[in-house]
Amino acid sequence: MFLFNVRAYGILINSNNEVLISDERVESAAFTKFPGGGLEYGEGLIDALKREYMEECELQIEVVKHLYTTDFFEKSSFNQSQIISVYYEVKPLENMNIDIKTRPFDFDTPPVDGKQQSFRLEPIDSVQPTDFTFKTDQIAWQSYLATR
Repeated sequence: MFLFNVRAYGILINSNNEVLISDERVESAAFTKFPGGGLEYGEGLIDALKREYMEECELQIEVVKHLYTTDFFEKSSFNQSQIISVYYEVKPLENMNIDIKTRPFDFDTPPVDGKQQSFRLEPIDSVQPTDFTFKTDQIAWQSYLATR
């Protein structure tokens, strides 16, 4: 049996040319990525991304355009599935009311279901692909920068 894990992520740039970045810890693994996550059964990519932004950021978004879809094999870091990630440029439909941190992995709440998450806004020009943990995020960021 082959397991596929389809995920949708959004690259959000604010009016100050800053990108929204998520720092997360799940159990003992810590990683930096874009907000988003896995599709639930019966969901499309756009609906999943909008749901993930509401769950993670309490923010309604609009999907602007497709940026990148995984085009290589990537095994999940957490189970035996193959990851397929789809990245979109998104924009907020309302003011962001999330707690923005200035340091990576600046968690101020205890884990919920073994997970912690914090957000940063970083100037576009200071963010390098290597700032992201996963290869797909790195390539998606390069794709975004190439379209600017």
